[in-house]
Amino acid sequence: MRVLIMAKECNQTEAAAPPIPEAMAEYQNFNEELVKAGVVLEAGRLYPSSQSKRVRFDGKKRIVMDGPFTETKELVAGYWLWQVRSIDEALEWLKRAPYDGGTFEVRQVLEYEGM
Repeated sequence: MRVLIMAKECNQTEAAAPPIPEAMAEYQNFNEELVKAGVVLEAGRLYPSSQSKRVRFDGKKRIVMDGPFTETKELVAGYWLWQVRSIDEALEWLKRAPYDGGTFEVRQVLEYEGM
């Protein structure tokens, strides 16, 4: 199964400071483990919401809104797309991640026949 791991940013951290070199090394080591195990399909960090757009659908009308989205309590800051056998396996991998804080959401990707 494929699962999407979404890294949430609380408190609207729009200008996140880059991690210190030691923390970055730990993160890279963890990512290398995931790649070697064949778990990671894709990963990425997202630009701040100040550089994003939203499209609201209202019947036939389309409304484009510019960021930042200050009314949002949690924003997705980054993601992984993993191939795992189960949600439990994804959780076990995620619990090993070298983070001191933060919230991550794990959701199974809905697979359709023929897609």
